[in-house]
Amino acid sequence: MSFLKQLFIPNEIVLSNEKVVKPPFKVGTVVLIVIILLLTISAKITRFDLMVLFQGFGEVGSFFKRMIPPNWGYASSVFDPMLQTIAMSFLGTLLAAIVSLPVAYLSSSNMNHNPVTRTALRFIMSVFRTIPVLIIALIMTYIFGLNTFSGMLAIFLFTFSIITKMTYEQIELVDMGPFEASISTGATRGQSFIAAVLPQISGLYISTILYNLEMNIRSAAVLGYVGAGGIGILMNQAIGWRDYQRLSIILIMLLVTVVSIEALSRQVRKRLA
Repeated sequence: MSFLKQLFIPNEIVLSNEKVVKPPFKVGTVVLIVIILLLTISAKITRFDLMVLFQGFGEVGSFFKRMIPPNWGYASSVFDPMLQTIAMSFLGTLLAAIVSLPVAYLSSSNMNHNPVTRTALRFIMSVFRTIPVLIIALIMTYIFGLNTFSGMLAIFLFTFSIITKMTYEQIELVDMGPFEASISTGATRGQSFIAAVLPQISGLYISTILYNLEMNIRSAAVLGYVGAGGIGILMNQAIGWRDYQRLSIILIMLLVTVVSIEALSRQVRKRLA
């Protein structure tokens, strides 16, 4: 018992003037114990085993050996699905960015003082963020059929919820002085938002859009598993047929696309900084 007391509550310190100082409660110790406890419980639930992990490394090598050499002749068949994947991601992200801005305005507490509409919008956004994009794509295929339009809508809905949340949180952190000054000149709240608030969040807003575009390229690659179009259909077929040499060329082209978009996005963000 005394050990636990020393662990969490250290001894009092007596200064030269005989004043007793009580050290603060050791919060860091409690946090460390909680983390270790959670790690132990999680490892037990997931049946984590280091021996199984090390044994699996050998299988990783044999899997990659089956992918070499890539089937370069199959590359021409990958171009169109890859373009579909890029188009789905780009259009879904762009539409989400456009729609999310007014919704973020209505969701922010310093712009919209009506708690009912603000709470309702935030709840809807939470629902869309909770459902994985793959499940949203599956639902869209039931409604709109097996095509890239369903995939684009899935990306739009999920990205819309993410950008809206990140944007209204940025709006709530802006300096309200310019906005209030604009209101005092007779401008409407919408006009004041465009003139005084939007310039303050524009850099982070565009950076958020570019980040989501990068993520959506990766997400769109697997939407083909539920029939939502794009390169995911070819990936599903290659894995199903155990055609690993075709799979390797698909992954190479996907890697090149993602790296190229990330490099372009990085250059844009540098110019915005």
